[in-house]
Amino acid sequence: MPYSLQQLSDAEDIKVLKHRYFRAIDTADEAILRTLFTDDIFVEYRGGEYLVSLTGNEPMIEFVLNSFHAKVAGMHHGHMPEITFTSADEAEGIWYLEDIFVDLERNVLTIGSAIYKDRYKRVDGAWKIARTEYDRILELVEPIRPELTLSEHYLGKHGRKGAARGDISHLITWFNK
Repeated sequence: MPYSLQQLSDAEDIKVLKHRYFRAIDTADEAILRTLFTDDIFVEYRGGEYLVSLTGNEPMIEFVLNSFHAKVAGMHHGHMPEITFTSADEAEGIWYLEDIFVDLERNVLTIGSAIYKDRYKRVDGAWKIARTEYDRILELVEPIRPELTLSEHYLGKHGRKGAARGDISHLITWFNK
């Protein structure tokens, strides 16, 4: 069935929402993060070495800000969105993720891809992420080679440092450790 004009407009709003999500993660932008999620968001990220599971807006924001801090760098690209409306104010989305994560504390580079499955709700006239989860398709983890140089490091300047970082270990289950 073809999209209505309202659904086309809403689909664009949802795409912008998801793009903001990726940008807010990579820049640890708390102001943007606070606009993205429903109060009761459910999150589950299933990777090769980890499982992240949490519920709630504040735990999600704290998870992101304490995962993307001054000792890491990241790049998240979301491609090929498939948006399906389940009602006038609810939708589902599937996205293909391509990402790079540089962990300067563990001296590890992760290159990967995943399939995101999201649910969105319109709250007070704005689309929000109500549920987000992914399963990894590819996850390559390797030590950072000595000849690699991080010549720009945005989170090194703008991310949480030292004692400002909180403990999020209760939100992550690590495997193969």
